[in-house]
Amino acid sequence: MIPAHSKGRLETREPGSAPQTVLPDPMGAQLCSQAGAAARKPREPLRFHAEARGAQVRLGPARSTARRLATFHDGIVFSQRPVRRGERVALRVLSHERGWSGGLRVGFTRLDPARVRPRSLPPFVCPDLELRSPTWAAVLPGGARAGDVVRFWLSRRGRLCARVNAGPRLRLREGLPTRAPLWAVMDVYGTTKAIELLDPSHSAVPTASPWALPLEPPSDPPSDPEAPAGQECAVCLHHAANTCLVPCGHTHLCSCCAWRVFGDTARCPLCRWEIEAVVPACPPALRTEAGLPV
Repeated sequence: MIPAHSKGRLETREPGSAPQTVLPDPMGAQLCSQAGAAARKPREPLRFHAEARGAQVRLGPARSTARRLATFHDGIVFSQRPVRRGERVALRVLSHERGWSGGLRVGFTRLDPARVRPRSLPPFVCPDLELRSPTWAAVLPGGARAGDVVRFWLSRRGRLCARVNAGPRLRLREGLPTRAPLWAVMDVYGTTKAIELLDPSHSAVPTASPWALPLEPPSDPPSDPEAPAGQECAVCLHHAANTCLVPCGHTHLCSCCAWRVFGDTARCPLCRWEIEAVVPACPPALRTEAGLPV
């Protein structure tokens, strides 16, 4: 490898090949800007990167499973190779742990995990890793429970899209680069305890669908119940916290306060991340044609 220096950047190249521009990153990683370099590599099944992972993550022998050992954070993992535009990243939630707020986050990053120092990884992908690097990730509206199959991908228009089980396509983020190498990034966070990468053609998909994502406050919102001890809304301290803010995933607000904050500042009062939608923290009960809960 012959290094070639230029002002403000470092270039590396193989003898007889075109130079490959590598941009320095404050996390100690480097960003590869040559999309063709990744595209020329033969396709191999997606696995978790062996070294670049959060401090609490343990991988299975085949690097297809990732489990968080303790606490609710430090669960960031990456794919071992770049993901092509339109290629589905498929995973199954293996284990769900109660007692935490929020769950699995998915997305893409320009960080090359082979050049990431594991100790430099922040505890959360949203918003920490997004603020420190060119990373785009989001929580899944409605979350994902043990047994759920999640697929996410980069669309031709640079959108982060996802689907849970056989549910509708979810558009989580926009403005992702479509001509640069992108690695899949996942955060085994909160209630999500363990995940497994699947063959994208995996067909054993549960048929349960997530509920629709509301984009506007309901015209006749239901009255929020009074909260049991320890489950109070972080804003009014009276009603039960029963909503999830997208994409940060915080579930500490009642629906009345959540929609008021969304209309006023559109920023989470806990992490100051921009709110893109408000969804129920728990799915509504399934009902029969007679209107009775299942």
